[in-house]
Amino acid sequence: MTPPEPAPSPRRQELLEAAYAHALRSGLVDLSLRPLAEEIRSSPRVLLYLFGSRDGLIRALLARARADELAHIQQIADSQKESDSLRTVARELWQWLCDDTHRGLLKLWVESYARSLTDPDGPWAAFARDTVDDWLALLAAAQPAAFRETEAALAQRTLVLAVLRGALLDLLATGATARTTASVHLHLAQLG
Repeated sequence: MTPPEPAPSPRRQELLEAAYAHALRSGLVDLSLRPLAEEIRSSPRVLLYLFGSRDGLIRALLARARADELAHIQQIADSQKESDSLRTVARELWQWLCDDTHRGLLKLWVESYARSLTDPDGPWAAFARDTVDDWLALLAAAQPAAFRETEAALAQRTLVLAVLRGALLDLLATGATARTTASVHLHLAQLG
């Protein structure tokens, strides 16, 4: 059973933001409390008090990263017009994914997604599934209401999601923005 989270405090939020900035630069795989505490001007004891454990800190960092991701998804959703198509929304998503300012968040997302698959009982539990659901919900909102609940609609948005995420992995590995963008646009042009 997971211990209850302590009540939010300004110091906890301050340290969470500092640890999040560190995670965006360095990832979470090798996160060690002592070097992190030193970097963010705290102590391992304070981090343990505020987050309960290293896993508690990781869960808080994943929640913080997911909040950033969801905020960006919500911006795209809020900017949609009723006439926007799945193709239009997917192009906007891809444009956001290509933006260099999001590299740290996206690398952290990839790392967390993979860890969620290989360590399903750890602090990463359900991260991958939750992010799939988040993105599929955004794509569903771009489909016509009468079509949205069909198996064909789900298959269509699942394919779009697979193309976007596959291209994202390629982009993060190679930095080939023009090539990956051309491939995404080629796929999206084929949407009905």
